[in-house]
Amino acid sequence: MSASRLRRVAVLVLEGAKPLDVGIPAQVFTTRASMPYEVRLCGAAPGLVSGGDGLSYHVAHGLEALAWADLVFIPGYRFPDREDPPPAVVQALVAAHDRGARLAAISTGAFALAATGLLDGRRATTHWHYTRALAAKHPLVRVDENVLFVDEGSVLTSAGAASGIDLCLHILRGDLGVAASNHAARRLVAAPYRSGGQAQYVPRSVPEPLGERFAATREWALHRLGEPLTLDILARQAAVSPRTFSRRFVEETGYTPMQWVMRARIDLARELLERSERSVEQIATDVGLGTGANLRTHFQRILGTTPSEYRRTFTRGE
Repeated sequence: MSASRLRRVAVLVLEGAKPLDVGIPAQVFTTRASMPYEVRLCGAAPGLVSGGDGLSYHVAHGLEALAWADLVFIPGYRFPDREDPPPAVVQALVAAHDRGARLAAISTGAFALAATGLLDGRRATTHWHYTRALAAKHPLVRVDENVLFVDEGSVLTSAGAASGIDLCLHILRGDLGVAASNHAARRLVAAPYRSGGQAQYVPRSVPEPLGERFAATREWALHRLGEPLTLDILARQAAVSPRTFSRRFVEETGYTPMQWVMRARIDLARELLERSERSVEQIATDVGLGTGANLRTHFQRILGTTPSEYRRTFTRGE
């Protein structure tokens, strides 16, 4: 997708809206020169909206912002299992979706999205505390309580507030590419990318120092993607056995170690394709995949496109 077109983002603030859930998309997609987005906060009507946790919001726009937006965020709100949003809100969300807007729910915002019926028959997630309530209230939704976010194309859902950052960065990656997403992550001092398949929380039986050690190992590996990286090498860097490293790594990231390495290499290749004039063969060497044919094979398998077409997509219209 070309980065040149201005994209319109509406953040729908419902009664009882959670402050972090509102602030995350508003900050990630904030209007600035490096980000081709325009953000509008809206509610069922313009004016004051009572939020959760002692905060209220003054929104300048009503539901007409949903008719304007290309992307609509629905932040989480208090007591989502008690009653659905007002019918006018539900109807406006359906109308926005029908004309092609993407709808993205953060945390308990999934309840408002489910009220539209647009999640029926689809996978979705929400904050782990509410996954059973969501499944009970909307039995046609395939609720997955073990993921950070779910991308079903035109409807997306995420777990708790911090997972909203992961969802926003995931959307940025699709819209503008890896370089823009990584730039936004650095600005937020956030992890550049956590897979949607990662567990919402790590089991308590995993010692905290082990998780910190694995984060350091991943960072170490990211600076050595052009070098040989095997399970034994990574486990040795983490100072644990390969078997322990492999098992715990999947719990932390949602990927096996070598799946993670491959995706990291493909992500680096994407960034080089977006930001450099290097040939596919040169990039394959830079990211540790050896040959252009090898890069093309893994690029097609993971992303469903070729390196050359990907580069054209992100340079078209610039």
